[in-house]
Amino acid sequence: MNDSFDFLRECVKIIDHLRPGIIDGLAKELAAIRERGGRLFILGVGGSAASASHAANDFRKLCGLEAYAPTDNVAELTARTNDEGWDTVFAEYLKVSRLGAKDGLLVLSVGGGNLERNVSPNLVKALELAKGLKATILGIVGRDGGHTAKVADICVIIPTVNPDLVTPLTEAFHGVIWHCLVSHPALKAKPTKWESLT
Repeated sequence: MNDSFDFLRECVKIIDHLRPGIIDGLAKELAAIRERGGRLFILGVGGSAASASHAANDFRKLCGLEAYAPTDNVAELTARTNDEGWDTVFAEYLKVSRLGAKDGLLVLSVGGGNLERNVSPNLVKALELAKGLKATILGIVGRDGGHTAKVADICVIIPTVNPDLVTPLTEAFHGVIWHCLVSHPALKAKPTKWESLT
């Protein structure tokens, strides 16, 4: 048995089942947000929050897209959680940021949010706010995509190839897909450092 080999083979299966046309569609929507002067708010919980932070940096630095990860403001996040409740932390952040129709919301999540199961209700409330304001809704999610996939304008669903590895594989592919996006000709505005040194 070679567990590392098996994990990598699962990655190959996911790549074989991803739909590149949807990723291209995401790139075009993100470019449109930038062109109309909109902002991108990237939401994630747990490991996906760290991915949201990294992705916000890449979209800002490499693509010239004004991007924010609300979880980067740990003081506001924890104050809102303590005072108002976990389920509204993202929606309230977006209200103060005056989220509007020019803006976009990108959800990075394993399950995409599910109110019935009380999983990531904060994502669901943020998505409902964005939908009501006619902001562009985008997602990179796993499993069946949850609420994100139901309401998104474009959503990449990372296929489940092994039910025992849904979370690590989904979170790994968040990085693969957003790096594909920030390298996409429709979005990339500046070279990455090492490539610029050649």
